[in-house]
Amino acid sequence: MFALPVQDIAICPGAVPRERYILHSDMNCFYAAVECFINPAFRDSPVVVGGNEEARHGIVLAKNLLAKASGIKTGEPLWEARNKCPELIVVPPNYRLYMHYSEQARKIYYDYSDLVEPFGPDEAWTDITGTVYQYGGGATAAKLIAEEISERVKSELGISVSIGISWNKVFAKFGSDYKKPDAITVVDRENYKELVWTAPVEDLLYVGPATKKKLYRCGVITIGDLATYPTAALRARLGKMGEIIQGFARGLDTTPVKALDPERSAVDYVVKSIGNGLTAPRDLKTPADAKALVYLLSESVAARLREHKLKARAVGIGVRDSELERYTRQRRLLLPTNITTEIARAAFALLCENEDFEGRGLRSLSIRAQDLVDAAAPTQTNLFLPEAQRKKLEELEGSIDSLRTRFGNKSVVRGIELIDSCMAKVDIKSDNTVHPVGYFR
Repeated sequence: MFALPVQDIAICPGAVPRERYILHSDMNCFYAAVECFINPAFRDSPVVVGGNEEARHGIVLAKNLLAKASGIKTGEPLWEARNKCPELIVVPPNYRLYMHYSEQARKIYYDYSDLVEPFGPDEAWTDITGTVYQYGGGATAAKLIAEEISERVKSELGISVSIGISWNKVFAKFGSDYKKPDAITVVDRENYKELVWTAPVEDLLYVGPATKKKLYRCGVITIGDLATYPTAALRARLGKMGEIIQGFARGLDTTPVKALDPERSAVDYVVKSIGNGLTAPRDLKTPADAKALVYLLSESVAARLREHKLKARAVGIGVRDSELERYTRQRRLLLPTNITTEIARAAFALLCENEDFEGRGLRSLSIRAQDLVDAAAPTQTNLFLPEAQRKKLEELEGSIDSLRTRFGNKSVVRGIELIDSCMAKVDIKSDNTVHPVGYFR
């Protein structure tokens, strides 16, 4: 996950950061808020956006405030949510609608700066350092801009937003989480020890459950404990990541807000890998069942490689079985490729080498194309691969991409994908939304 070496993270111990004004905007209860806005009848009822229970995706994806008040949590099974709140309204997700609202919100942020970096569909950083001077300058101007953005999102999109303001991205995000909903929190050099350092260490960006356990064992309970812990001891226990999160806790992050391309509503960054995964409608207990899913996922991965004009030099798989145990495997390819069949064959071979399909079924599978290179880059051909045939396959898949663009992703399917009637209904490319997320890009 943390692909960049520590020296590429802009943390400069001992240096005084340039005074910046960065906003982190977080749209409250995003998916559920959109559903309640477009369906006024839902507004006075507990509402959750939930996955497809028949396809075993039946968890709470988002909840409104009334559902939250009933104790419902994001990620819990829908049946548990209904037990807590019998009058609960469950609506299926509409990702295209949510992404539309996400793009509209970013257009508002873009009115205040050309430095906008999405962090998921409902969150974004905006560097307004150059804009504050048009509002009088300083922290007062930054808060005025945040208030204006908040009112615009509310009036134009019908959604409330919590905004954090700070001189660095990490504390700005802390600020947007500090008080919800519909709040603005300033974390500055005068109050950060009072606000941030007294908070639980897990409230800091990139301190997840596993890291939290390690830190608790060291007696690091609050963010302040992390900031003042001996650096050498922390590095010995957590490696480079320990030093990075300690820099976060100390407010030493100077990572820039990466510019948003308004035409693409995406951050300009180097794609390091492309993958897709799916929880199968039923446990996969035979190689034939698994092969159908492998090709379904490989279609999506290969198509995205071609969209980005990339090829992969390695393929990886991630497997979760019926007992929820996980493992990953990967292997190098003979030649870089974005051909579906080559990716699928490599992934299926990896799976068969590690699974005997006896005694347990596979619950979910993911496939990832790794070690990416420019599709137009020259490569050394391999005497043992039919280059002319590979060229024809590339041309064929380009034609299929064009057909799917015009007539839909299910207009052309492989016969192997029709083996399972449940799986044949899945539009793997459009049903899996790709969100621009990644602090360490």
